Amino acid sequence: MTAPAETLAEVPAEAPATNPRKPGAMRFQRKYTTVRLTPDQASRQGQVATSAFRRFGERDKAMAFLNGHDEALGGRPLDLAIASAEGLASVEAAMAERTA
Repeated sequence: MTAPAETLAEVPAEAPATNPRKPGAMRFQRKYTTVRLTPDQASRQGQVATSAFRRFGERDKAMAFLNGHDEALGGRPLDLAIASAEGLASVEAAMAERTA
């Protein structure tokens, strides 16, 4: 039997697979793109949420108070409580006035 007319040099080689990303390149990418709370801010958030649930007695009322804009406080109570210890104290005082 004779060898085929084409030799290996004449056969077009397949193009190597190109992978633009290196293996493991995504391994250390950040999973979170939002601003994360500091430990102090997270603690104040937990305190104000717990206090609101205890004072208002109902989840819906507590959530409405914390997430709604309050004219007397000058902002959203949850944001004010997270921002500083003074904000937390003013929100706690406002809740005490409204539930007393």
